[in-house]
Amino acid sequence: MKRYAIVIEKGATNYGGYVPDLPGCVATGATVEETERLLREAIALHMEGMKEDGLPIPEPSSVVDYLELEACV
Repeated sequence: MKRYAIVIEKGATNYGGYVPDLPGCVATGATVEETERLLREAIALHMEGMKEDGLPIPEPSSVVDYLELEACV
């Protein structure tokens, strides 16, 4: 099993998500949960298309972390 980092951002009316290690693999949804579900489907379809095209599937390489900052004045 591989773990790919995903990024989900709040937009004006929905959420958008992407997979840094799989350029072009994106999804949008009404909620974070829906966006995550749609990203799972998008990753599967993206990888299937890459296999069909004879392209290698990239290994997960993105690192995700949070930085805690003191409140800025």
